Amino acid sequence: MKQLYQALPIVLTIGLFGCSNSTTQENTSKTTAPPATENEDTFVSELPDSAPIVKVATTGTMPPFSFQDDYGNMQGIDIDSIRAIGEEQGFKVEFYKETWQNMFDTVESGGRDLAISGISYKDDRNTRYGLSQPYFFNPSAMMYAEGKLNAKSLKDLKNSKIGAMEAAKPVDQLNELGGYEDNLTTNTTAYLLYEDLVQDRVDVILHDMPILQYTAKNYPEYKVTIVPYEGEDNPSAQQVILMAKENNQLIDTVNEGIEKLKAKGTFKEIEEKWLGTTEPSTDSESTSNQAS
Repeated sequence: MKQLYQALPIVLTIGLFGCSNSTTQENTSKTTAPPATENEDTFVSELPDSAPIVKVATTGTMPPFSFQDDYGNMQGIDIDSIRAIGEEQGFKVEFYKETWQNMFDTVESGGRDLAISGISYKDDRNTRYGLSQPYFFNPSAMMYAEGKLNAKSLKDLKNSKIGAMEAAKPVDQLNELGGYEDNLTTNTTAYLLYEDLVQDRVDVILHDMPILQYTAKNYPEYKVTIVPYEGEDNPSAQQVILMAKENNQLIDTVNEGIEKLKAKGTFKEIEEKWLGTTEPSTDSESTSNQAS
């Protein structure tokens, strides 16, 4: 496992470590951008120059939802999603890289129009902010080395060393269950969680299932099992776009776009682009095979 960690491709570290925490705007200049490479996903809006611009806060450090290519341009599921909504509804988007907490703060203060970066529905967020209707199923899941555990729910992890994202939903879930304080450690990025797992510092890590799927897809040398433990009937398993509470016009516009793109199957196409055709499974063995 240690040899695998040392050989991890540089791209993951670029996505999670290569960018500062300061607020930065994505490079959108067509005259200074370098030529596209074979793997670069370029985007050119079909809207006229007179189209309104929506300022979008995103982390840029959370693949496959929001991360940066070699030229600093944003890419990922959420980047494609908000671009598609904008094209459908007649507005262009400008991306601003923010820390996780700053995303919420800048939307609330009016510095940014909306935030999108793997944001799950929570009752307290719905009270404080204007949330869109769900556009992506994003359940919490666990990842562990193939054959190491046979866990299918959080209750199966009582005697395991657990890693989770600081202040994220799985931590709240464990706190609600109680009794996990002594075997839970938290980290600030998905990469650090994965590092802990590969280095055997933890037995299992908890995160959004698409993030775990994306990691497993890109690093197949380390065979893992991924088990979702939330169903679609759980509101917190649904991903939303965050806006200011009083910004009713934008909320309505975004929701209308989500409805149209759901009917067209656009979000499914975006999901398959980044994650393949893998379908969520509650069976640990089949999930392991799909992820590797």
